[in-house]
Amino acid sequence: MVDLAIDADRLFDGTDAEPLADGRLLVSEGRVEAAGTQEDLAVPDDADHRRYAGTAIPGLVDAHLHLWGARSMDPFEWLKRTDTHAAARATADLRDLLAAGFTTVRDVGSGTGLGLRDAVAEGAVPGPRVYTSGLAMSQTGGHGDSHFLPHQWVREEDPRGVSTLADGPAECRKEARKRVREGVDLVKIMTTGGVLSEKDHPRQSQMTDAEISAVVEEAHRVGIPVASHAQGTPGVKNALRNGVDTVEHGIWLDDEAVDLFHETGATLVPTLAVMHRICERGAEHGLPEYGLEKAYEAREAHFESARKAHEAGVPVALGTDFLGPELLPHGENALEAELFVEEVGMSEREAIRAGTGVAARTLPDDDVGTLTEGDHADVLVVDGDPFTDISALHDVATVFKGGEEVER
Repeated sequence: MVDLAIDADRLFDGTDAEPLADGRLLVSEGRVEAAGTQEDLAVPDDADHRRYAGTAIPGLVDAHLHLWGARSMDPFEWLKRTDTHAAARATADLRDLLAAGFTTVRDVGSGTGLGLRDAVAEGAVPGPRVYTSGLAMSQTGGHGDSHFLPHQWVREEDPRGVSTLADGPAECRKEARKRVREGVDLVKIMTTGGVLSEKDHPRQSQMTDAEISAVVEEAHRVGIPVASHAQGTPGVKNALRNGVDTVEHGIWLDDEAVDLFHETGATLVPTLAVMHRICERGAEHGLPEYGLEKAYEAREAHFESARKAHEAGVPVALGTDFLGPELLPHGENALEAELFVEEVGMSEREAIRAGTGVAARTLPDDDVGTLTEGDHADVLVVDGDPFTDISALHDVATVFKGGEEVER
């Protein structure tokens, strides 16, 4: 029985289909009953009938962020937070994400993600649907290690960090099994160095084939996808050859890497927004000098790799790598879609699909990111037309999650 009808000047369902003029979405018990035109779909007399000028699209998906509750770009400040303080801040971030139209997020490395996911699911706090890896996995001295601390100080599990350390196939297998035991939605590994890790470089590969395959085998055994932080080409290809489902960042992609995406069906989540913000304003926000230097070096290659992947038909998903501080605030995540249009050469429709139907490819469930029959009725209504001006994604009129209007 239809209990909600949403009319808009334009309706896009997040699939390959073109947007519909004078669109109508019918909702029953929080799920999509039908999507079509106002001429073709009738509204029952007793349904809540909402009418909007503007555009209705699926709720946006940020396929790469961190629910850290960070409020600084200084790594030492991250260590000073208590886990409860981080979770409280991240709860505020969840509200900002939902108000901005992000009704689903993929948290790829935090100690607070599991608790936040469950709190949102039970209705204790408002927020997007959360899919989380819990803490990521890194080799000792890898991207997820705290290089600036004595090794003996780096605890096995610290909710204020981003990962635990594992070395050798046996340790990696055990860590993967621990994640499964915790109930994660995906497993996150690090197969290259990174911009914000002090003593490595994004081009350097990390984790051996045996380590990567051990994690993938354990995760895939129970139907859990694997995401890999992978920036340099060797680490990207190692991750893809060993079966990861998504590559996060992918800064220096070559033709062989692109071919591997096609062979494996993996998705690229480039996270251009974090690199853009670091290079534009990172120095103003206390970013360490080593991070700034590596970001400046990688910026143009990052844009070029995303263009290369997109032009070759690799699925490219929206993800920001935002953490919560003023430089990378949750709520401004639609910046990634703007960069897809301005720097990657996507059309506005392609950029919106990257943040809806394509981003949903990174998730273990298939009922978000689109507005087809049976999907969650997660809807973002914006003023204006983002299919001609992508910045209209910031002009939020209203948001529905599961057919319920979100308080903003």
